[in-house]
Amino acid sequence: MSINRCINFADFRRLAKKRLPRPIFDYIDGGADDEITKARNTSAFDDCDLLPSVLTGVGDVDLSVTVMGQKLDVPFYCSPTALQRLFHYKGERAVALAAAEFNTLFGVSSLGTESLEDIRELVQTPQVFQFYFHKDRGLNRAMLERAKAAGIKVMMLTVDSVTGGNRERDIRSGFSIPMRLTPGSILEFIRKPRWGIGYLRSGGFALPQLDAHIDFSGSATSIGNYFTEMLEPSIDWDDVAEMIDFWGGEFCLKGLMHPDDAKRAVDVGCSGVVVSNHGGRQLDGSRSSFDQLDEIVQAVGDDLDVLFDGGVQRGTHIIKALSLGAKAVGIGRGYLFPLAAGGQQGVHKALQIFKDEIRRDMQLLGKSSISELSAANLRYR
Repeated sequence: MSINRCINFADFRRLAKKRLPRPIFDYIDGGADDEITKARNTSAFDDCDLLPSVLTGVGDVDLSVTVMGQKLDVPFYCSPTALQRLFHYKGERAVALAAAEFNTLFGVSSLGTESLEDIRELVQTPQVFQFYFHKDRGLNRAMLERAKAAGIKVMMLTVDSVTGGNRERDIRSGFSIPMRLTPGSILEFIRKPRWGIGYLRSGGFALPQLDAHIDFSGSATSIGNYFTEMLEPSIDWDDVAEMIDFWGGEFCLKGLMHPDDAKRAVDVGCSGVVVSNHGGRQLDGSRSSFDQLDEIVQAVGDDLDVLFDGGVQRGTHIIKALSLGAKAVGIGRGYLFPLAAGGQQGVHKALQIFKDEIRRDMQLLGKSSISELSAANLRYR
């Protein structure tokens, strides 16, 4: 199977599985514990139906949105994710270039494998810096200053990772940063020579945002241990308020699920929140993002921009979230599997499929712009 034959999420996932060593595929694909929340993130959309209107004179469809002051040509964006050069040797560069072709938001992670400065120079489309709050507060301040100097407009603080989720697939495979080779993983890498050649071409493993502050050369650590050992579990609203004051610009909290937390985000001066459960990778058994979206929009939707991610695999999923009041929808695995399957070409094709699906589905729904979507065109089973 080639990238040219991929026409949906399942196709990209299948091709990525063929091309990636199993530990790396499982890192993308897996969730926490029994992966109940991960599965519910997608199945939740099935409990909500679209109600189309006809004879509304839909011609052109305007897919543009404005999110935290950033004008996007499409209502979806590439959520910041870690370790992208493990999935494809061009990593964040491939994603940035593909996102730029659609003039949509994307971001570099604290655990990114390309520097935020290099990516900022590569493309000038809207970008965020996804930030984890470390125990080393000097590191936190340094990264904020660095992002500001690079010209990043939106800071996105992930707040649902004060300790690592129990990602059992990663435990079984021994997935770590840097990668720790075991007899089983070595066999997997031998079976996937195309990935190995690409990894060698990438120049090896690096975490440019952290390398000056954290020494990863001594021993490998799991992602769960990184969260548990490196991140500050006692972070509180006073810390967030201090960061917002220092940043002095658009500031977003990613990983909110409770409406009371969203209200606190308004109180401390956030300009946006992302309704997210980390792709089902942290607290298994928690509510799905889509199940919680309406409650949070009702609580704070008039006071800040509510974004959303979790389980998105179709254009109709994006439309349903937008109809509940999300200003834009984040894609995670929906571009990571295409990245692994085909680099920049894969990400571009996946984003084009999402765009085409949304435009077609908007016409079938009888809507000519994102602003026309509302809960009135939804019904729950």
